[in-house]
Amino acid sequence: MIIFLRAITRIILFFSLAWVLAACDSKPTFKNVDITGSKAFGTNFGLIDVDGRLRTLADYQGKAVVMFFGYTHCPDVCPTTLIEMQEVMSLLGPQAAKVQVIFVTLDPERDTAEVLKQYVPAFNPSFIGLRPANEEALNRLTKEFKIYYKRVPGLSPNTYTIDHTAGSYVFDPKGQLRLYIKHGQGPEVLAQDLKTILQ
Repeated sequence: MIIFLRAITRIILFFSLAWVLAACDSKPTFKNVDITGSKAFGTNFGLIDVDGRLRTLADYQGKAVVMFFGYTHCPDVCPTTLIEMQEVMSLLGPQAAKVQVIFVTLDPERDTAEVLKQYVPAFNPSFIGLRPANEEALNRLTKEFKIYYKRVPGLSPNTYTIDHTAGSYVFDPKGQLRLYIKHGQGPEVLAQDLKTILQ
């Protein structure tokens, strides 16, 4: 009987330990595309803010960073994304203070510092707009982050549009790239993923 009880105790201890180890090793489940640890994407950026200062990911250490590529003349995807991000911030409540939304322009020719200063914070005062220093920097950044963009001529030289990737990226508060956000999923989905990252 004593041998039987010892065997049962060992079995219980074994499964308890296995459960604890599994719980410690469990990865968070995201609604968006988990790209944690991927070597296929960029891990940093060097962009100019509206005051002419160079900004890198290190400037936002301690916050989850949502980075979206677009342009201010965009007729649909860009304003829709920024409106959705404003709704996400509302859903996050006090946790919104731990999130930085960054709008990276693909159109530095028209999106001057002054334009970005007016456009981006209109959706939320905490949102910021950043610009590449030059065309070479833009090409390098979009290549690193697998962002497609192509200028489409308009009726006049200044009325062109830009076809571009509509997704966004999320870095965690430690600066690690974690998620690719598919466009148009709704604010609730992203808010939940951001809450998971902020835990």
